[in-house]
Amino acid sequence: MSKLTLVSHHLCPYVQRAAIALLEKGVPFERINIDLANKPDWFLQISPLGKVPLLRIEEEDGSEAVLFESSVICEYLEETQPGVTLHPKHPLTRARHRGWMEFGSSVLSDLWGYETAQDADPLEAKRKALIAKFATLEGVLTDGPYFAGNDFSLVDAVFAPVFRYFDLFDTLGDSGIFEGLERVARWRKALSERASVRAAVGADYPQRLMEFLEKHNSILLRQAAAA
Repeated sequence: MSKLTLVSHHLCPYVQRAAIALLEKGVPFERINIDLANKPDWFLQISPLGKVPLLRIEEEDGSEAVLFESSVICEYLEETQPGVTLHPKHPLTRARHRGWMEFGSSVLSDLWGYETAQDADPLEAKRKALIAKFATLEGVLTDGPYFAGNDFSLVDAVFAPVFRYFDLFDTLGDSGIFEGLERVARWRKALSERASVRAAVGADYPQRLMEFLEKHNSILLRQAAAA
């Protein structure tokens, strides 16, 4: 049996996707967190893009391979690991799911701008972009509880880390981003209660995210302090 090691960072939402997939599959794995501000040499030698996640695969014959990019890692796990299926079987539905996974990455791009904004104008621009994207999702969701109804999928693994950010952001003030989006709200709640989603980060995740906002002089924090 292959030994799997997930090279990780405490906050990275892309790492969380891979961790959720591994946990859903029930695959044993080791997790190593690195400091992205001080990347170790061994990591730079095996990461072509200098980013996490990486999945190190050590075979029984002593050979080793390294996969990079969360979508590639998740697809590999789906193709090679037994247990629950996280992709639809029908080719067209599976392709649509892959498209929504990419949509999730675009949401994360806007979310990065939202959380690191230092002034009101860029914050508002990203807030409106996020509202528009979640409104689009509201239109494609069913009654849930998950993206594809009763079946948890890789699309859910992509969006669970997105919603996790707002567990902290909501304590800083009401962004209005999810206002009127009942299906999105139900989806968010269902994902937050999933065991794999909870286990994808450490107990210190909220503290680390707060420190990240402080480091980037986020206007979210300054607005909360002024309120």
